[in-house]
Amino acid sequence: MATTTDKAVVETVIAGNYVEMEADGNPNTVKSKLSKLFWHGGSVYDAWFSCASNQVAQVLLTLPYSFSQLGMLSGVLFQLFYGLLGSWTAYLISVLYVEYRTRKEREKVDFRNHVIQWFEVLDGLLGKHWRNVGLAFNCTFLLFGSVIQLIACASNIYYINDNLDKRTWTYIFGACCATTVFIPSFRNYRIWSFLGLLMTTYTAWYLTIASILHGQVEGVKHSGPTKLVLYFTGATNILYTFGGHAVTVEIMHAMWKPQKFKAIYLVATVYVLTLTLPSAAAVYWAFGDMLLNHSNAFSLLPRSPLRDMAVILMLIHQFITFGFACTPLYFVWEKAIGMHECKSLCKRAAARLPVVIPIWFLAIIFPFFGPINSTVGSLLVSFTVYIIPALAHMFTFRSSASRENAVEQPPRFTGRWVGAYVINAFVVGWVLVVGFGFGGWASVTNFIHQIDTFGLFTKCYQCALPPSSTVNATAPPPQHHHHPGAH
Repeated sequence: MATTTDKAVVETVIAGNYVEMEADGNPNTVKSKLSKLFWHGGSVYDAWFSCASNQVAQVLLTLPYSFSQLGMLSGVLFQLFYGLLGSWTAYLISVLYVEYRTRKEREKVDFRNHVIQWFEVLDGLLGKHWRNVGLAFNCTFLLFGSVIQLIACASNIYYINDNLDKRTWTYIFGACCATTVFIPSFRNYRIWSFLGLLMTTYTAWYLTIASILHGQVEGVKHSGPTKLVLYFTGATNILYTFGGHAVTVEIMHAMWKPQKFKAIYLVATVYVLTLTLPSAAAVYWAFGDMLLNHSNAFSLLPRSPLRDMAVILMLIHQFITFGFACTPLYFVWEKAIGMHECKSLCKRAAARLPVVIPIWFLAIIFPFFGPINSTVGSLLVSFTVYIIPALAHMFTFRSSASRENAVEQPPRFTGRWVGAYVINAFVVGWVLVVGFGFGGWASVTNFIHQIDTFGLFTKCYQCALPPSSTVNATAPPPQHHHHPGAH
């Protein structure tokens, strides 16, 4: 009985803090109402929009490429499987967050000007070695997550305007994305995450309908899976797709009542599957093996106002996702230099700028849109959001006392503690062997192949025409250049 009362007390404390914080000196003016509507999000819906729009982003465009590596059946099954696995580990992260926060608030710690992050949860529950490992993996993953968004921006805009090569576009978008330093925290992404989800929804259905209307290309072949390297590269890209919960703790911290997070990620995943399955399957059905040389689905669809619209919406969405991936890095950096509790937005924005520079640089070195997703998936996502949360949950609740006093008991339908341990052990084993082992080998092999083929700092990765020839806006669209099945 005591635990239920404790829970109630903790919940009122958490909710209380936030309500006071919002009410502090905030008169009910039109300006404050508008800022509440567009800017101050902390509801369950905000968290859902953040999770869903953060999960799907540019991966929509590389999933058809994964299907060409995996074949249709494996592609669908891996999406369902990793969607479930991702929802489970996001649930574990939320449980550990609530556990850590409850323990700290019982010690009267105030989190009013402090954003709790995953590495702090690990530190508080399991000590500094866990913190260091969690911090290293999380930061490297988010760094490359941001790099991927920049590469995707350049890759997409090229299909609307090919007067500039992709590298030049990367310079331009690097400058645009640097403006995310002005967005204080995830609570201020309300309007952005809402718009982001609308944009990916439009793009997914555009890809699906446009591919069906386009019909199958002449002599289409669906020969996947043909090589183990390609098979595991594709599988790891899907592992990466559903590994968008490296920012779960920050999204939860932005909620008024973080306890309500539990099922949000699962519901977000179900929605995301309604976008990713039809679009990847339709594009693969229409173009088959051609996708093996076109990691961006836009490159195969004929140019039209609707396609241009999808490209522009994805560009805006990538800007948002860049902010999502980069904001936790900003927090870590602020804490490292002692600026995290600073009230001045401009000072914090200036302090955050050094974080953007290495991201910009890496996007110019490795512009391999598609292969880089799989590499990041196998080497970083596998640990960051699958293996470490599952192990942390097992270690945090290994004693019977910690299980009895846990703020959050595992659900009955998973078999309570025994079930949770079995699932966790399976997640660790599967992701370690299939995701990190086979996936790592395949992705790195594929990545090195891209470097050998295109070189580092390549000016225009997978462009239709060689960079030496003058490309103008009237150049034929990329899909006329490569018909493996037609000749």
